[in-house]
Amino acid sequence: MNALEIKNLTKNYGEFKLDNLNLTLPGGCILGLIGENGAGKSTAIMLILDMIKRDGGSVKILGRDNAKEIRLIKEDVGTVFDEVGIPECLNARKVGKIMRGTFKNWNAEEYESLLKKLSMPLDKPFGEFSRGMKMKLGLAVAMSHDAKLLLLDEATSGLDPLVRDEVLDILNDFTRDENHSVLLSSHIVSDLEKICDYIAFLHKGKLILFEEKDVLLSEYGIIHCTEQRLSELDQTAIKHKKITPYGAEAIVKRSAVPSGTEISPVSIEELFVQTAKDNA
Repeated sequence: MNALEIKNLTKNYGEFKLDNLNLTLPGGCILGLIGENGAGKSTAIMLILDMIKRDGGSVKILGRDNAKEIRLIKEDVGTVFDEVGIPECLNARKVGKIMRGTFKNWNAEEYESLLKKLSMPLDKPFGEFSRGMKMKLGLAVAMSHDAKLLLLDEATSGLDPLVRDEVLDILNDFTRDENHSVLLSSHIVSDLEKICDYIAFLHKGKLILFEEKDVLLSEYGIIHCTEQRLSELDQTAIKHKKITPYGAEAIVKRSAVPSGTEISPVSIEELFVQTAKDNA
């Protein structure tokens, strides 16, 4: 079963429009939603959670319509937003007691195990936590009520590299179970490139690319050559090009350039930046 199916999802604010978003997240996979600030990533996640009303399209979470069964679905979905909404006076121990009465599938043992794994203090007030500690507590809560799908909105933003790696390792472990899936939105593309199975590029409210990460990396590459040599190539093979006084650089489809051409690997970040520029 797909963890998430989004079809023609639309939200129009007038000055901004999320326009006909189509995404599918298979079970056991991690989908990275990449986009600049204001691209529509948070809007998409709020629509998935039915926190705001859509103007068109449909969303299914684990095969169920999100608007009709959101109260049942909330047990199966763990969420972590850019700002973790926990009262500053609470500590991790008290948060666990509150969540026990909030989620019918709350797993106190799993929560305590995650707190230990994440080196979280039990009695320190949430208001005294660093940003990294707040995110880790939010993640521990999201993963302790038998959630099948995690929705993380900029959860690694502002974290130091060590904490980000720690969070990414936990998400990798989570999806070893084929019934677990993750949608992770971020503008830190390097994080998503490390762990994601699928990559979606969102730019100015439009989905401009959606593909398996390994397919993207195997399909495209970078060549460096003279401007003359670049002009001799099949122009449909060129996704983006840059001409300088020192020569030419281009992102190309590997299959459409002559064999023997020296092609360097391309990063997901390079692909996103150039694709976004081309769709400006």
